Amino acid sequence: MLRGLARAAAQRYGAPRPRGCGSGAGVPVHQVDLRSDTVTKPGPAMRRAMAEAVVGDDDYGEDPTVRELQEKAAKLLGVEQTLFVPTNTMANLISVMGHCQRRGSQLLLGQECHLHVYEQGGVAQIAGVHSHPLPDLPHGTLDLAELERMVTRGLGSPYHPVCELICLENTHSSSGGRVLPIDYLHQVHRLARSYGVRVHLDGARLMNAAVALRVSPARIVEHCDSVSLCFSKGLGAPVGALVGGPKDFIEGAWRLRKALGGGMRQAGVLAAAALVGLADAEEVLLRDHQNAQRFARDEHTEAQRVPDLSRSHS
Repeated sequence: MLRGLARAAAQRYGAPRPRGCGSGAGVPVHQVDLRSDTVTKPGPAMRRAMAEAVVGDDDYGEDPTVRELQEKAAKLLGVEQTLFVPTNTMANLISVMGHCQRRGSQLLLGQECHLHVYEQGGVAQIAGVHSHPLPDLPHGTLDLAELERMVTRGLGSPYHPVCELICLENTHSSSGGRVLPIDYLHQVHRLARSYGVRVHLDGARLMNAAVALRVSPARIVEHCDSVSLCFSKGLGAPVGALVGGPKDFIEGAWRLRKALGGGMRQAGVLAAAALVGLADAEEVLLRDHQNAQRFARDEHTEAQRVPDLSRSHS
């Protein structure tokens, strides 16, 4: 799929050609890299903000730029507090450890979600949490009846692990960046609360979901008990993520960050980049979405022009 999109982009917008190839040989052209939104690079404004950031020792809670980021992010997400961490993988692990404090606690999540597939099973090897993957439906959601069955299976049972947490991913990267509907998030949260289970939202691309749904990020986050947000993807920062949730949860998250080696010193240099990314998020991501839709339309058009040789007869 990505190769097809890249080909469509190259045909429409121009992509590098080998030297000595055709009349355009030696002429510099713009390269569009569609492998991932993680290949973004800081622009001039972001680099300037990083260079000029006011810093302190964040491990002592004394970095003013980190504090500014955490306060602004908390308001944006509609949570009591947030905590700046190096990566979204760490943000997810901290959140799982904060919710599942008994070894052998059960975590329910989709079998293709990032936390289950791409984070080295950290919840098991580090946190001692038993993750039980459920089949992902085509739109990145989970079957609510099956989810409830698994939540209740361990209640009062001496044999089954007790479910403490449900993890959702929004947007769902392995499902083509699908956005989870608000109503679905509400249903999952209501189901979880009825059994004393909490919900963590892997919001690595939460801002993409908010822009796509045309709602504030807080409108999405209100249906979960904790959230992670990544700055080094579509927001364009070189590094950084955060954990958001209630005040007591974030106090525990600070201790877990320290234990995992995520305590940082003059981290305001990194937080400054995240602040620029947040400030430009709505405008930049809306443009990204429009470009992606244009590429997809071009790819679809190109595919229709290619004859289906499998139906040819000699």
